[in-house]
Amino acid sequence: MSGMKRENTIASLGTLVELRTLDVDRLQADLASQEATRTRYQNNLARLDALASGSGATGSLPPALALNCGAYKQNVMAMADLHRTDLALHEANMAVAQRKLTDAWTKRELLGKVLEQQQVAHARDQERAQRKREDDIATQSWMAGRPAA
Repeated sequence: MSGMKRENTIASLGTLVELRTLDVDRLQADLASQEATRTRYQNNLARLDALASGSGATGSLPPALALNCGAYKQNVMAMADLHRTDLALHEANMAVAQRKLTDAWTKRELLGKVLEQQQVAHARDQERAQRKREDDIATQSWMAGRPAA
């Protein structure tokens, strides 16, 4: 591969690696935000469970209050069930986001390795070209120093 072509390839790969890195950063931030939402769901569920269990037994209450308390408890439990369903859906979305992040990270790592290989090959080519220039100068110098035949 010619020097200029390889330099263009290295520049393009460098840009791709930067874009992949931005992608990974964005997906990590998204997952962190989803994690915070999951924590809120879990905290809300704990509060709802505490409300349901903290409303006490209905047996010792007058019938009208017992009915009220029972309805309240049922409403809180129904809300908790909805919350559990939402949390399950949210966790399924998080699993998809985690896979996307893993894929993006893998692609970034592979591109990074290709970029590194190209940079090493380019450095080797430049070193070889430098040695050839030095050899040519040494040969010209030696030829110039020989007596004319």
